[in-house]
Amino acid sequence: MESRIERLCVERGLKMTGQRRVIARVLSDAADHPDVEELYRRAAALDSRISIATVYRTVRLFEEKGILERRDFGGGRARYEPTEDGHHYHLIDVGSGKVVEFQDAEHEVLMHTVANRLGFELVSLRLELFGRRLEPVQPGRAPRKPRRDAGDPQPSSDRVSA
Repeated sequence: MESRIERLCVERGLKMTGQRRVIARVLSDAADHPDVEELYRRAAALDSRISIATVYRTVRLFEEKGILERRDFGGGRARYEPTEDGHHYHLIDVGSGKVVEFQDAEHEVLMHTVANRLGFELVSLRLELFGRRLEPVQPGRAPRKPRRDAGDPQPSSDRVSA
C-alpha cells in the first residue's frame, strides 16, 4: 500500500527508488516530528543499505518539492513533518522536546483580526508555543506559577499593540 508521501512524490514527478519509498513510509508513519538522525535510525532499521547521506538528500528533495516542511523547534536540529492541508499549530515542551499538535479556530479568527487591525491581509500564519509542563495541582494548594529559565525563548522586543 502506497503511503501519502509516496503518492505526493509520484504526483510531483519524483522517481521513487526503494530507499526513497522506505524514507517516505517512515515519514508517513511518524506520529512525531523526527529530525534527520531519528529518521535515519528508523529507515535503517527497515533497510540497512540506507545511509545518512541518502536520508539528508531525500529530505532536502522532499522539502524542495513541497512534500515536507522543515520546523525549528529549538534544540539545534531541524525536524520534519509532511506538508498538510489545513492549519495546525505546535506546542513544544522545552523540557522533553515533545511536540504537541493542536487546532484552534478561535486563534485563527484572532490572528486575522489582529492583522486586519494593523492594516494587513493575513496570507499565512504559523504558531509555535514553547512551554514547560506544569506539575499537577494538589487539592488545597494554589497552582504553581511557571518559572523562566535563562535558556527559555525570550519574548520579542519588536511588539506592536493590537
